[in-house]
Amino acid sequence: MAEFKVVRAGDEEVEVSSGPLTRVAGISESLVGATGIHMAIGSVPPNSKSSPHTHINCETALYVLRGHGRFLIGEGLKESIEVGPGDYIFVPPGALHQPINDHPTEVWEMIVCRNSPVEIVEEYVV
Repeated sequence: MAEFKVVRAGDEEVEVSSGPLTRVAGISESLVGATGIHMAIGSVPPNSKSSPHTHINCETALYVLRGHGRFLIGEGLKESIEVGPGDYIFVPPGALHQPINDHPTEVWEMIVCRNSPVEIVEEYVV
């Protein structure tokens, strides 16, 4: 039987630290034994972006806590969608996207949830 667990502030794990981007997990397979859910805080520093990529094996839900950013999406990353505090974003499996923070001083921070304890990412070469 699964055990009720609380992960206290400061006990999270740095899940991703890729260049300027970070994702710190609070609910993960390694922290709590989760098998069907994952929850983290993702941060995109000012004037930063991730590489274009897809998540092959999971749906991802994002909620913007603070800051503003945009996602380049679709074939060739030709469409741009701006997001800000209070916005919810759904990323289906296989959806090409690239988060970008164009702001010179503001950090873009999001709650990141997915329906898989381990994310399989495929990088996209532009």
